[in-house]
Amino acid sequence: MKLDTVSNFMERCGIPGRDRYDLPSSDKRFPDGASYRIEISGVEGPKVLEAIIKEKNRRNLPVHRVVSFCQGGTLFSDQELKDFAQMAAEEKIEVIAIAGPRNAWDGGRQAVAPEGQKSGGMHHRGCDELRKVIADLYRMYEIGLRGFMLVDMGLLDLVRQMQENGDFPKDVAIKLSVWAGVSSAAGARLAEKLGASSYNPIADLTLPQLAAMRQVTSIPIDYYIWTFESFGGTQRFYDAPEVARICSPCYFKFEPGPGSGLMYTSWSTDEEHMRLCEKKVKWAEWVINHIQENDPDITVSKQGPSDLHIPKI
Repeated sequence: MKLDTVSNFMERCGIPGRDRYDLPSSDKRFPDGASYRIEISGVEGPKVLEAIIKEKNRRNLPVHRVVSFCQGGTLFSDQELKDFAQMAAEEKIEVIAIAGPRNAWDGGRQAVAPEGQKSGGMHHRGCDELRKVIADLYRMYEIGLRGFMLVDMGLLDLVRQMQENGDFPKDVAIKLSVWAGVSSAAGARLAEKLGASSYNPIADLTLPQLAAMRQVTSIPIDYYIWTFESFGGTQRFYDAPEVARICSPCYFKFEPGPGSGLMYTSWSTDEEHMRLCEKKVKWAEWVINHIQENDPDITVSKQGPSDLHIPKI
């Protein structure tokens, strides 16, 4: 069958028949009119958040969202979570919390094997694991957090159904992780249909591939400027102005290091994470300045826009 015929079939389903090599500018924006925001990932506890706040204030730049407790919220005490939520609320920073335990915390080991990870990914194994994660989401919600990251589209769909049934709160942001493997316009549209507030596509997509995703979705794209060495170590600093133009609205994030399995563990020190997150703020400043210099019409949100899901204390 001719490829053009397949493209026609895809377009009848609402999916671009090819990636968007014309790189059209997005006409979509955040509610405040801005094209992009800053996300700092790997914020492992109150001391790390405090270091980020000090650094962003010293550099006079916004940090809109932090992805936190990557080792799993289970490993943090209620008081630590409360202190974290309090600081974020005072600074008007959205917190995207990660529940735990997650896969490989139970009896299964396929996810930590090189080939097993390709098939199992970071999906939760069985209904028992789903209920553990959901219970931890409830715990963090009751403490005051209003944003969560999910790694499993099945769980994302389940949470959406629970919300429709009145069994899970609706006043939350639900970010879909890069571990969900969203890598095409079809996957991106599915993430939005299942209730994601934003999604993190795989890190090495081309600009035409990202443009096709934006064509079929309205929710923010969470875009890696820098990735773990275990993800390929991709650096895309100089792409930032084009990405903001094509993918608006989007979040820029920075996640360098050897790999998540080595960094986000209970035995990593606060000081290690503090110093790395301070550098992430510095790199965010570089990106903001680079976009301003090359395309001043592309704007970043100010600190604390009203649509963020700020913790409630």
